[in-house]
Amino acid sequence: MSDSTHGVTTGAVARRLGVSPTTLRSWDRRYGIGPAMREGGRHRRWSPADVAMLEEMCRLTASGVPPAEAARAARRDREGPQQWTPAAADPRPTARQPGSGNGLPLGDVRRECRGLARAAVRLDSPALDAQLRDVVAEHGLVTAWEEVMAPTLHAVGRKWESSGDRYVEVEHLLSWHVSTALRQTASPERGPLVSAPPVLLACVPGEQHTLPLEALAAGLGELGLPTRMFGAAVPAEALDAAVRRMGPAAVVLWSQSRSTAHHALARHVAGSAFGVKGARTCPLVVLAGPGWAGRTTAAGMPRPAGLREALTVLSRLYPDPASTRDHSRDLPPGEAPDW
Repeated sequence: MSDSTHGVTTGAVARRLGVSPTTLRSWDRRYGIGPAMREGGRHRRWSPADVAMLEEMCRLTASGVPPAEAARAARRDREGPQQWTPAAADPRPTARQPGSGNGLPLGDVRRECRGLARAAVRLDSPALDAQLRDVVAEHGLVTAWEEVMAPTLHAVGRKWESSGDRYVEVEHLLSWHVSTALRQTASPERGPLVSAPPVLLACVPGEQHTLPLEALAAGLGELGLPTRMFGAAVPAEALDAAVRRMGPAAVVLWSQSRSTAHHALARHVAGSAFGVKGARTCPLVVLAGPGWAGRTTAAGMPRPAGLREALTVLSRLYPDPASTRDHSRDLPPGEAPDW
């Protein structure tokens, strides 16, 4: 039984296009973008021509064409060329030529990035949830973050910066769903390490970017390592108080840009001593994010290049053999991806 003869199911088409089955059914009901045939008169079965029509619908809507107008153009493509008249020399709406397929500056990326970007531009929450869940299950958290989530987030951010406020809702929605996926990935703290000193995760004062820290928290959670996430823009006084109260094994300070990198704060935290008299200790301070680049803060403060390296550095602080895997070995030789 070949797909070209009998068609493919709605679920299979949805996975191929990076949309949710609900979206395809909605397009069918609202705009007549449905299959030419139905199995048993009821179940949708999509032919190659139907799939091509949907691909055109996706391309046009992602380029900013209103759905109803895009549907009319996509249906015309399936129904065949119309007779040319001067009044209708080009019946198709103006749209960007297909590159990434979604109007975002993705470049050379995994195919999952394109599906995720298409779903984000369409504000398709069910598709975002399904795709993020699938990519983590198939590739693991670290690869999902470094090769799918982060590149797509960067592309949306670049598009927003170059297009005014046109894509701000896309960035907000995608960030929310990525954050949700990361929190769902982290395993509960397990075993004897629950009582071990935690890793404290915090953005420096003035820094609002938390998703890379959330990815690190999820990775540490998968390893069963205890964490405390303090999130965005933690005031220096609050960070100092938390370090002295908790006595963490490590403090990860995230800075997205040089304007927020707080070198004096990093040195202060690294010198914070806690514990009983005669056996006082200081936390390991890990400088995470591109904001720390280009300047040496102090010796003994690791500055990991990416999520894998950060997990390797932090897992070595704990005795559990299962959590001391060298994640940097997963990288191709000479490659160290940015956060």
